[in-house]
Amino acid sequence: MSYQGHRKRRIEGTTLVIFGASGDLTSRKIIPAIASLWDQDQLPEEFSVIGVARSPLGTDGFRNLVMNSAGGWETVGNYIENFHYLQGDYKSISTYQSLSKLLDTIEQSHQTGRSRLYYLATIPDLFGLISDLLGESGLSRHGDSNSARIIIEKPFGDDTLSAQKLNSDMHRSFSEDQIYRIDHYLGKETVQNLLALRFSNAIFEPVWNRNYVDNIQITVAEQIGVGHRGNFYEHAGALKDIIQNHMLQILSLILMEAPATMAADSIQNEKVKVLSSVEIPSIPEVVSRVVRGQYVDGVINSDEVRGYRGEQNVSPDSKTETFVAMRLAVDNWRWAGVPVFIRTGKRMAKRETQVVMEFNRAPHLPFTGNSARQLGPNRMILRIQPEEEIKLVFGAKVPGQDYNIRSVAMDFSYANTFREVSWDAYERLILDALLGDRTLFLRADEVTKAWEIVEPVQRAFADPDFPLFPYASGTYGPKEASKLLQGSGHYWHNG
Repeated sequence: MSYQGHRKRRIEGTTLVIFGASGDLTSRKIIPAIASLWDQDQLPEEFSVIGVARSPLGTDGFRNLVMNSAGGWETVGNYIENFHYLQGDYKSISTYQSLSKLLDTIEQSHQTGRSRLYYLATIPDLFGLISDLLGESGLSRHGDSNSARIIIEKPFGDDTLSAQKLNSDMHRSFSEDQIYRIDHYLGKETVQNLLALRFSNAIFEPVWNRNYVDNIQITVAEQIGVGHRGNFYEHAGALKDIIQNHMLQILSLILMEAPATMAADSIQNEKVKVLSSVEIPSIPEVVSRVVRGQYVDGVINSDEVRGYRGEQNVSPDSKTETFVAMRLAVDNWRWAGVPVFIRTGKRMAKRETQVVMEFNRAPHLPFTGNSARQLGPNRMILRIQPEEEIKLVFGAKVPGQDYNIRSVAMDFSYANTFREVSWDAYERLILDALLGDRTLFLRADEVTKAWEIVEPVQRAFADPDFPLFPYASGTYGPKEASKLLQGSGHYWHNG
């Protein structure tokens, strides 16, 4: 396997402390990412990991967990001595006092004392508490001002007020420059390539605006149901799980103005400007701009699957949404008047995450009869997963004596173009955090602005009379989602 092109950036001696070390996120994402970075020679020799959790694993048990989590990590034996474990109660100051002593010992013996990175892989309710106790024990300050950093996972609050409180809680012990709010979507190569597409190609800039773009669609569709995450999903729903973070981040990258530089604050400033320009509907307006759905029994890949209310740990009369479609408007100079349609759902016809930018039709078609009946609008399709590709759809003549025009596609595929292996999102983001690069992480005001956009929808959904439309598993959602577009003469682009 080749990792050509992944330039090694200099990391000083570092200790990574994982709170929630015995949990699913650690074994499923964090440890495999660290293993891969080590095998790619992206980590320094002076690098150690401390796992902190309540489970009585011990260091030997934690090392066994590491080896099992990093399946196929052939060189694990070379690094296993760099992993350590501390059992403790997250709510007790004594845990942090013991952690401080362990850090001092490891940093002296392994020369990892230049920086510390705390990864909170716990439930979000503990973020503020752990942050406070890290501050109280003196662990939030270390060496230079940015040598102690902290990563937290979404959700960043449950609404605008709780997000502001979480930010305030975190800021008691850590400055904003020390806080890394991780959204794994921003670690995907194709999402990062949105910036390259926008700002390294002069041919797109003249048409990337309201004068040429008819509408924009963003889709995040999943075939899977909620599986064993019923308890979580009953609390979150599609609005908080996908739209408030992933989809609004993609939207801001698509619509933002060119940053002055590629520095983190410069990019984040432009993203915040976009989110600040999104029109926030009143609660009564939500019913005409938003469609809420929930999957029922259906068929996916020839297999019968059960509906959401039949899933484990889901209430039999649940009104939690598994599908949301919205019509948004961005009130700024570049995008005024261009509708932005977003949708996400589980148990849909196929797994796909894509952005479709549909351009205005030609003002006049000189072709006679039905010669252009197979011609659709020009479109740029940015596919983020499962295939990573960019597709440009345009009109061309069909070979033959007749003069027939139809839409054809010109494709750029990551897999077929680059020999380099794309990094997993967690590999990229953990490495950036170790380097102190906040470009692909969320700033406090980004989080707050995103919550302000979805909060009226949250409140509308809380009304027991707000419509919840069923849709069969294996489809593209309730038919009402199509009506959301048809009123303005548009239709969803699937597949």
